[in-house]
Amino acid sequence: MDPHPAQVTVVVIGYNDAAHVTDAVRSALAQGPAVREVIAVDDCSTDGSADLLDTLAAADPRVRVVRRPVNSGGCGSPRNNGIDAATAPYVMFLDSDDVLPPGAVDALLAAALGRGAQVAAGLCVRRELPSGREVRWQPELYAKAAVVPRPARRARLVHDTLCVNKLYRTDFLREHGIRFPEGRYTYEDFVFSARVLAAGPRIALVPDTVYVWHVRRSAERLSISLDRADIDNWRARTEANRAAYEILLGAGEKRLARAVRAKFLDHELRMYTRELDLRGPAYRREWWTLTRAYLASFDAADFALAPAPGRVVARVVLAAAEPRDLSRLKEIAARPARLRPPYPRAADGTPVWSADLPQVELDHLLERPMHLLPAAVDAELRPRARAARLRLRLHELYGRMADAGPRSVDVEFVHRESGRAGLRRTAGLVPDPDDDTWSAEVPVELSALDSGAWDLRLRLHFHDGTSRDTTAHAVTGPGLLRRAVVPSRRHGILLVQPYATHAGALALRIAPGWRGMTGVVRRRLGRLLH
Repeated sequence: MDPHPAQVTVVVIGYNDAAHVTDAVRSALAQGPAVREVIAVDDCSTDGSADLLDTLAAADPRVRVVRRPVNSGGCGSPRNNGIDAATAPYVMFLDSDDVLPPGAVDALLAAALGRGAQVAAGLCVRRELPSGREVRWQPELYAKAAVVPRPARRARLVHDTLCVNKLYRTDFLREHGIRFPEGRYTYEDFVFSARVLAAGPRIALVPDTVYVWHVRRSAERLSISLDRADIDNWRARTEANRAAYEILLGAGEKRLARAVRAKFLDHELRMYTRELDLRGPAYRREWWTLTRAYLASFDAADFALAPAPGRVVARVVLAAAEPRDLSRLKEIAARPARLRPPYPRAADGTPVWSADLPQVELDHLLERPMHLLPAAVDAELRPRARAARLRLRLHELYGRMADAGPRSVDVEFVHRESGRAGLRRTAGLVPDPDDDTWSAEVPVELSALDSGAWDLRLRLHFHDGTSRDTTAHAVTGPGLLRRAVVPSRRHGILLVQPYATHAGALALRIAPGWRGMTGVVRRRLGRLLH
């Protein structure tokens, strides 16, 4: 006897996604007999998507197609259509360009039934395409199976704003009137998730991967949430965050409401700050104005809950009427955070952001444990025919580095797509007698690295036994960050490009062999011609 009779409705929503919608629906059907029905809501597509869905429905009676007469402009309305049409005791959501991995529904349904939970949630992985690189979403929440009797018992739940990696009791959503915002609402998940948490459900967490989120950054039409280049995206994000806060506060969930604001400081604010130098002056000015206005509604307790880097960024924005210090803010907003010189102090000796913003105090740096300090390391890499030389320079930080005693640095180049280490080295850190820095020079055998992007990661070791994992700021200047061709025993030649990431960290691109070099040149010419 099947332990999971047909108890789940999977709502698949799509708009003009004929290339992927079939795979999404089939991944839901492949979940097996636990799925009673797949309700495919087509948001008035014009590319033949609805016809593909009709073909799937003709082949499998579990598929029901709902055609919206007009396009909603967002994801909320079609999901609401799916909730209204669902006949099964449980419902979950799937976007047309994503898939459910095998066993996802069984894992969530078993947890919901076995734990008497109105909501069951599992791990989502973001799969970058075409590389296939996977990044786990909020893995801390799903490290092991658990039951949360009430959401306030685990405030970290507000960080998982996705609706798609969860199974909901249908009558729970209907009884509490939990729906998505209608129409074009860019971050509808934020509001829906807040409404779910505000209703106080019992939540079962499972470590299983239950959703694969496909990220196609090279697509002609980016997903709504990935298209961050327009200021309207930031405006929508802050408004959705504000709405989530007010929903939870209105439900008496003050602890969760404050956690929403702490998440904003640690996640949204830091992410968009790292991208400010990619935007034009008009965007930056408007972003600064919008952000100042929103942050003005935060109180001291909201700031106290957030990790230090987000608090520092927020206080600089609040203290300055116009955009400033963008390069330095990008570094403190990085993960891990880096605080580059200068290191000024107020008249009483308190560390501050800058001499003209003494109200932005950095006194927490005098107390933070070493493994959390925003250590600043500058890096220069000069590819050469014989051996590349990586030069590192660690800066003092209000006396904390000298107190700990810099001893050595572990250097590692990690392949961005696969996550594997291609090169590891260790070098001693030598104090510079002329300034408050410590230096190391490391030979780098570039031939040990395959094609692709490589991130530089460092681990600093100190004489007091502490250590700090960090990245290095890419130094710019004459002869630096230039493409070079170097010989390789394995590949004949290597095309090497040191560069600075969006967060300002040093990284490498490698193209081995004549074929690799030709491919790089061809792509570059293509960009120039277009």
